[in-house]
Amino acid sequence: MSNLDTAQAVLDPDTAPPARRFPVDRSFLGRAGVVGVVLVVAIVVALLRSGSGLVVWQSVVTGILTGGLYGLIAMGLTLIFGVLDIVNFAHGALLAVAMFISFGMVDATGMHPYLTLLIATPALFLIGAIVYRGLLSGSGARSLENQLLITLGLSLLLENGLLMFFGAEPKSIKLPGEFQFSLFGAVVAGSRLYAFLGAIALGGVLFWLLRKTRLGTAIRAVAANGTGAQLVGINVRRIHMVTFAIGTACAGAAAALAGPLVTVSPTLGEQFNITAFVVVVLGGMGNVVGALIGGLLIGLVEQLTTIYLGGQSSLLGVFVVFVLVLFLRPQGLFGRKAA
Repeated sequence: MSNLDTAQAVLDPDTAPPARRFPVDRSFLGRAGVVGVVLVVAIVVALLRSGSGLVVWQSVVTGILTGGLYGLIAMGLTLIFGVLDIVNFAHGALLAVAMFISFGMVDATGMHPYLTLLIATPALFLIGAIVYRGLLSGSGARSLENQLLITLGLSLLLENGLLMFFGAEPKSIKLPGEFQFSLFGAVVAGSRLYAFLGAIALGGVLFWLLRKTRLGTAIRAVAANGTGAQLVGINVRRIHMVTFAIGTACAGAAAALAGPLVTVSPTLGEQFNITAFVVVVLGGMGNVVGALIGGLLIGLVEQLTTIYLGGQSSLLGVFVVFVLVLFLRPQGLFGRKAA
């Protein structure tokens, strides 16, 4: 049996006794039920406040489509935390770098915006590997305080570098053949639908990578017990680097998908960064599936807040949810309490 096969045997439920192989997580079902009830109540209240079912339905559709993109960004962030215990404050700035890569390719070559996904994602994978090896793999970056300072400093460096090279004037990425269609009365832009479908597909690819491949087995083994993984022959330092690179590549993919939806600017990553951290906390730190579900929930909260508060910032509702989760369930809706 190889080293990874040993790790697989430890991680996979197939090694458990038949009676315990597929346990029913009643607590998870209970939490999902409570979340569902709260969402229904929030939608009903929004309907009563707006007086228009069409307005509420439009907000729900837009929130779900936007939430898929939030989920993809947060999946990369929570993967890095779950395996490396690194809170990466540079995640949003790296996303902005990827968006400018996408903009530059479209502006210079006329490439279709979504084809830049094939360039931005590998580029961010490489940048992530370089950042980890150059800044975060040394002994000086092991403490939480140093990690926060390094990633925050990198974020400021990247944002100011983008500002120096591209200027402060906002840019836009136009999608050729943009269209709109009606979904039971709600107006859906093609670019928003493409971004949602792409985010869900890439999220599925990441889940498959983690659950069904030898690399994913190694990543999960390192996340579960780094010392044990090292004892069975897994190169923990290399897995850390690859994991950080994959998490950063998720930001690159999300940037290429979101390019036609937003105004591209050097500070664009800040808002995405804030939202991604809220999603990660909501879904449970280190929980990849929870990040995707949390992204959908935050997308809905963001859109429904505009109905409750009118012209107020949609982030206000997001922060309210963030504070409530910290007080009521600090480990997140789908996270587990520490032993």
